[in-house]
Amino acid sequence: MMAGIRFALNHMAAPRLRLDEFFALAQKLGITEVEIRNDLTGNAILDGTPPATVKAAAEATGITIISINALQRFNEWTPVREAEAMQLADYARDCGARALVLVPKNDGTGRANGERQGNLRVALKALAPLLQSRGLIGLVEPLGFEICSLRLKSEAAEAIKATGGQGMFRLVHDTFHHHLAGESDIFPDMTGLIHISGVSDRSVSVPDMRDSHRVLVDAADRLDNIGQIRDMTAGGYTGPLSFEPFSAEVHALASAEPALLASIDFIRSGVARTAA
Repeated sequence: MMAGIRFALNHMAAPRLRLDEFFALAQKLGITEVEIRNDLTGNAILDGTPPATVKAAAEATGITIISINALQRFNEWTPVREAEAMQLADYARDCGARALVLVPKNDGTGRANGERQGNLRVALKALAPLLQSRGLIGLVEPLGFEICSLRLKSEAAEAIKATGGQGMFRLVHDTFHHHLAGESDIFPDMTGLIHISGVSDRSVSVPDMRDSHRVLVDAADRLDNIGQIRDMTAGGYTGPLSFEPFSAEVHALASAEPALLASIDFIRSGVARTAA
Protein backbone atom coordinates (compact mmCIF):
# COMPACT_ATOMS: atom_id res chain seq x y z
CA MET A 1 0.00 0.00 0.00
CA MET A 2 1.24 3.49 -0.76
CA ALA A 3 2.50 5.51 2.18
CA GLY A 4 -0.30 7.68 3.53
CA ILE A 5 -3.11 5.57 2.03
CA ARG A 6 -5.11 3.09 4.05
CA PHE A 7 -8.69 1.88 3.77
CA ALA A 8 -11.59 1.72 6.20
CA LEU A 9 -15.05 0.22 5.89
CA ASN A 10 -18.36 1.92 6.62
CA HIS A 11 -21.14 -0.53 7.57
CA MET A 12 -23.14 0.93 4.65
CA ALA A 13 -20.82 -1.07 2.38
CA ALA A 14 -22.50 -4.29 3.60
CA PRO A 15 -25.56 -3.27 5.64
CA ARG A 16 -27.15 -6.73 5.63
CA LEU A 17 -24.31 -8.16 7.69
CA ARG A 18 -24.59 -8.40 11.45
CA LEU A 19 -21.93 -6.45 13.26
CA ASP A 20 -19.74 -9.48 13.95
CA GLU A 21 -19.99 -10.48 10.28
CA PHE A 22 -19.13 -6.94 9.25
CA PHE A 23 -16.01 -6.97 11.44
CA ALA A 24 -15.06 -10.34 9.93
CA LEU A 25 -15.44 -8.91 6.41
CA ALA A 26 -13.10 -6.04 7.27
CA GLN A 27 -10.62 -8.53 8.68
CA LYS A 28 -10.70 -10.58 5.45
CA LEU A 29 -10.01 -7.43 3.44
CA GLY A 30 -7.01 -6.59 5.61
CA ILE A 31 -8.87 -3.54 6.96
CA THR A 32 -8.56 -2.72 10.66
CA GLU A 33 -10.68 0.46 10.85
CA VAL A 34 -14.47 0.62 10.51
CA GLU A 35 -17.40 2.98 10.91
CA ILE A 36 -20.54 1.68 12.55
CA ARG A 37 -23.94 3.28 12.00
CA ASN A 38 -27.01 4.18 14.01
CA ASP A 39 -29.42 3.96 11.04
CA LEU A 40 -29.37 0.23 10.20
CA THR A 41 -32.57 -1.48 11.32
CA GLY A 42 -32.00 -4.78 13.08
CA ASN A 43 -28.34 -4.01 13.70
CA ALA A 44 -26.28 -2.37 16.37
CA ILE A 45 -26.96 0.38 17.42
CA LEU A 46 -30.70 0.40 16.71
CA ASP A 47 -31.29 -3.15 17.95
CA GLY A 48 -30.23 -2.26 21.48
CA THR A 49 -26.87 -4.05 21.44
CA PRO A 50 -24.96 -2.79 24.49
CA PRO A 51 -21.87 -0.75 23.62
CA ALA A 52 -19.70 -3.06 25.71
CA THR A 53 -20.72 -5.96 23.43
CA VAL A 54 -19.72 -3.95 20.36
CA LYS A 55 -16.40 -3.03 21.96
CA ALA A 56 -15.65 -6.65 22.83
CA ALA A 57 -16.47 -7.85 19.30
CA ALA A 58 -14.21 -5.19 17.78
CA GLU A 59 -11.34 -6.01 20.11
CA ALA A 60 -11.71 -9.74 19.42
CA THR A 61 -11.15 -9.15 15.70
CA GLY A 62 -8.48 -6.44 16.02
CA ILE A 63 -10.85 -3.77 14.72
CA THR A 64 -10.72 -0.07 15.60
CA ILE A 65 -14.08 1.76 15.44
CA ILE A 66 -13.10 5.11 13.99
CA SER A 67 -16.60 6.60 14.13
CA ILE A 68 -20.29 6.26 14.70
CA ASN A 69 -22.15 7.61 11.69
CA ALA A 70 -24.03 9.83 12.55
CA LEU A 71 -25.68 12.58 14.58
CA GLN A 72 -28.25 13.87 12.09
CA ARG A 73 -29.35 17.53 11.78
CA PHE A 74 -26.57 18.51 14.16
CA ASN A 75 -26.68 22.15 13.08
CA GLU A 76 -30.28 22.49 14.27
CA TRP A 77 -29.37 22.67 17.94
CA THR A 78 -32.37 22.08 20.19
CA PRO A 79 -32.92 20.32 23.56
CA VAL A 80 -33.94 17.23 21.57
CA ARG A 81 -30.72 17.37 19.53
CA GLU A 82 -28.66 17.84 22.66
CA ALA A 83 -30.23 14.73 24.21
CA GLU A 84 -29.57 12.75 21.03
CA ALA A 85 -25.99 13.97 20.95
CA MET A 86 -25.36 12.99 24.57
CA GLN A 87 -26.86 9.53 24.10
CA LEU A 88 -24.89 8.85 20.92
CA ALA A 89 -21.68 10.26 22.36
CA ASP A 90 -22.07 8.05 25.43
CA TYR A 91 -22.48 5.03 23.15
CA ALA A 92 -19.45 6.05 21.08
CA ARG A 93 -17.29 6.39 24.19
CA ASP A 94 -18.48 3.10 25.67
CA CYS A 95 -18.02 1.07 22.47
CA GLY A 96 -14.52 2.44 21.94
CA ALA A 97 -15.26 4.67 18.94
CA ARG A 98 -12.88 7.53 18.29
CA ALA A 99 -15.28 10.02 16.72
CA LEU A 100 -18.86 10.98 15.95
CA VAL A 101 -19.85 11.99 12.41
CA LEU A 102 -21.96 15.16 12.34
CA VAL A 103 -24.45 15.45 9.46
CA PRO A 104 -26.29 18.74 8.74
CA LYS A 105 -29.94 19.38 7.86
CA ASN A 106 -30.57 18.40 4.26
CA ASP A 107 -34.23 19.27 3.73
CA GLY A 108 -33.98 22.72 2.18
CA THR A 109 -34.39 24.62 5.47
CA GLY A 110 -31.83 26.74 7.30
CA ARG A 111 -30.00 27.71 4.12
CA ALA A 112 -30.24 31.51 4.28
CA ASN A 113 -26.97 33.41 4.30
CA GLY A 114 -26.18 34.36 7.88
CA GLU A 115 -28.70 31.91 9.30
CA ARG A 116 -26.79 28.80 8.30
CA GLN A 117 -23.44 30.13 9.50
CA GLY A 118 -24.95 31.21 12.81
CA ASN A 119 -26.68 27.88 13.37
CA LEU A 120 -23.46 26.03 12.64
CA ARG A 121 -21.49 28.05 15.18
CA VAL A 122 -24.13 27.53 17.88
CA ALA A 123 -23.99 23.77 17.33
CA LEU A 124 -20.19 23.58 17.32
CA LYS A 125 -19.93 25.59 20.54
CA ALA A 126 -22.47 23.32 22.24
CA LEU A 127 -20.94 20.09 20.96
CA ALA A 128 -17.34 20.89 21.85
CA PRO A 129 -17.54 20.30 25.63
CA LEU A 130 -19.94 17.38 25.14
CA LEU A 131 -17.45 15.60 22.89
CA GLN A 132 -14.35 16.62 24.81
CA SER A 133 -15.67 15.20 28.09
CA ARG A 134 -16.08 11.83 26.36
CA GLY A 135 -12.74 11.86 24.54
CA LEU A 136 -14.31 12.10 21.09
CA ILE A 137 -13.65 14.05 17.90
CA GLY A 138 -16.51 15.60 15.91
CA LEU A 139 -16.31 14.84 12.18
CA VAL A 140 -18.24 17.55 10.32
CA GLU A 141 -19.61 16.34 6.98
CA PRO A 142 -20.86 18.97 4.49
CA LEU A 143 -23.23 17.21 2.08
CA GLY A 144 -22.80 19.06 -1.19
CA PHE A 145 -26.46 18.94 -2.19
CA GLU A 146 -28.02 22.22 -3.32
CA ILE A 147 -30.72 21.93 -0.63
CA CYS A 148 -28.23 21.30 2.20
CA SER A 149 -27.81 23.75 5.07
CA LEU A 150 -24.06 23.03 5.08
CA ARG A 151 -22.95 22.44 1.53
CA LEU A 152 -19.34 23.63 1.51
CA LYS A 153 -16.29 22.49 3.46
CA SER A 154 -15.00 26.07 3.35
CA GLU A 155 -17.93 27.21 5.53
CA ALA A 156 -17.37 24.34 7.94
CA ALA A 157 -13.64 25.10 8.17
CA GLU A 158 -14.34 28.78 8.76
CA ALA A 159 -16.82 28.00 11.55
CA ILE A 160 -14.46 25.53 13.23
CA LYS A 161 -11.72 28.15 13.30
CA ALA A 162 -14.09 30.92 14.40
CA THR A 163 -15.27 28.89 17.40
CA GLY A 164 -11.78 27.74 18.39
CA GLY A 165 -12.67 24.15 17.60
CA GLN A 166 -9.57 23.08 15.66
CA GLY A 167 -8.61 20.54 18.31
CA MET A 168 -12.10 19.13 18.67
CA PHE A 169 -13.52 19.03 15.13
CA ARG A 170 -12.26 17.69 11.81
CA LEU A 171 -13.81 17.68 8.35
CA VAL A 172 -15.13 14.72 6.40
CA HIS A 173 -14.11 14.91 2.77
CA ASP A 174 -16.73 12.82 0.98
CA THR A 175 -15.73 12.37 -2.66
CA PHE A 176 -19.40 12.22 -3.75
CA HIS A 177 -20.43 15.34 -1.85
CA HIS A 178 -17.29 17.22 -2.85
CA HIS A 179 -18.09 16.63 -6.53
CA LEU A 180 -21.70 17.74 -6.06
CA ALA A 181 -20.68 20.91 -4.24
CA GLY A 182 -18.42 21.97 -7.09
CA GLU A 183 -15.96 23.25 -4.51
CA SER A 184 -12.35 23.59 -5.61
CA ASP A 185 -10.81 24.06 -2.16
CA ILE A 186 -9.76 21.03 -0.18
CA PHE A 187 -8.63 21.07 3.43
CA PRO A 188 -6.30 18.09 3.96
CA ASP A 189 -4.82 19.61 7.12
CA MET A 190 -8.30 19.88 8.69
CA THR A 191 -9.65 16.55 7.40
CA GLY A 192 -10.11 13.60 9.72
CA LEU A 193 -11.82 11.15 7.35
CA ILE A 194 -12.44 10.60 3.65
CA HIS A 195 -15.60 8.82 2.50
CA ILE A 196 -15.23 7.20 -0.91
CA SER A 197 -17.89 6.11 -3.39
CA GLY A 198 -18.29 6.43 -7.14
CA VAL A 199 -21.03 7.20 -9.64
CA SER A 200 -20.89 5.24 -12.90
CA ASP A 201 -24.42 5.92 -14.23
CA ARG A 202 -23.87 8.20 -17.23
CA SER A 203 -27.57 9.05 -17.59
CA VAL A 204 -27.83 11.10 -14.38
CA SER A 205 -26.79 14.76 -14.28
CA VAL A 206 -24.59 15.97 -11.45
CA PRO A 207 -27.39 18.01 -9.77
CA ASP A 208 -29.61 14.90 -9.86
CA MET A 209 -27.06 12.55 -8.30
CA ARG A 210 -28.31 11.00 -5.07
CA ASP A 211 -27.10 8.44 -2.53
CA SER A 212 -28.80 5.69 -4.53
CA HIS A 213 -26.29 6.27 -7.36
CA ARG A 214 -23.26 5.72 -5.11
CA VAL A 215 -21.39 2.52 -6.02
CA LEU A 216 -17.87 1.26 -5.41
CA VAL A 217 -15.12 3.17 -7.21
CA ASP A 218 -14.07 1.60 -10.53
CA ALA A 219 -12.92 2.62 -13.99
CA ALA A 220 -16.38 4.03 -14.85
CA ASP A 221 -16.28 6.53 -11.98
CA ARG A 222 -17.47 10.05 -12.88
CA LEU A 223 -16.42 11.72 -9.62
CA ASP A 224 -12.64 11.63 -10.13
CA ASN A 225 -12.06 9.75 -6.89
CA ILE A 226 -8.49 9.05 -7.98
CA GLY A 227 -7.78 12.73 -8.49
CA GLN A 228 -9.42 13.73 -5.23
CA ILE A 229 -7.50 11.10 -3.25
CA ARG A 230 -4.25 12.08 -4.98
CA ASP A 231 -4.77 15.76 -4.15
CA MET A 232 -5.69 15.04 -0.53
CA THR A 233 -2.68 12.78 0.06
CA ALA A 234 -0.36 15.19 -1.75
CA GLY A 235 -1.67 17.86 0.62
CA GLY A 236 -0.64 15.79 3.62
CA TYR A 237 -3.76 13.77 4.46
CA THR A 238 -2.75 10.45 6.03
CA GLY A 239 -6.07 9.25 7.45
CA PRO A 240 -8.30 6.43 6.21
CA LEU A 241 -10.36 6.17 3.03
CA SER A 242 -13.68 4.72 4.13
CA PHE A 243 -15.90 2.89 1.63
CA GLU A 244 -19.47 4.25 1.83
CA PRO A 245 -21.60 3.02 -1.11
CA PHE A 246 -25.37 3.42 -0.79
CA SER A 247 -26.44 1.77 -4.06
CA ALA A 248 -28.92 -1.11 -3.85
CA GLU A 249 -26.85 -3.02 -6.41
CA VAL A 250 -23.87 -3.03 -4.06
CA HIS A 251 -26.03 -3.95 -1.08
CA ALA A 252 -27.55 -6.86 -3.03
CA LEU A 253 -24.19 -8.56 -3.67
CA ALA A 254 -24.08 -12.08 -2.29
CA SER A 255 -20.62 -11.21 -1.00
CA ALA A 256 -19.15 -7.73 -0.96
CA GLU A 257 -15.59 -9.02 -0.56
CA PRO A 258 -14.63 -9.50 -4.25
CA ALA A 259 -16.06 -6.14 -5.31
CA LEU A 260 -14.35 -4.33 -2.43
CA LEU A 261 -11.03 -6.01 -3.21
CA ALA A 262 -11.36 -4.97 -6.85
CA SER A 263 -12.08 -1.37 -5.83
CA ILE A 264 -9.13 -1.34 -3.43
CA ASP A 265 -6.83 -2.57 -6.22
CA PHE A 266 -8.23 -0.04 -8.70
CA ILE A 267 -7.73 2.87 -6.28
CA ARG A 268 -4.24 1.79 -5.24
CA SER A 269 -3.05 1.42 -8.81
CA GLY A 270 -4.82 4.57 -9.99
CA VAL A 271 -3.33 6.79 -7.30
CA ALA A 272 0.12 5.23 -7.78
CA ARG A 273 -0.10 5.83 -11.53
CA THR A 274 -1.12 9.48 -11.23
CA ALA A 275 1.51 10.12 -8.56
CA ALA A 276 4.31 8.70 -10.73
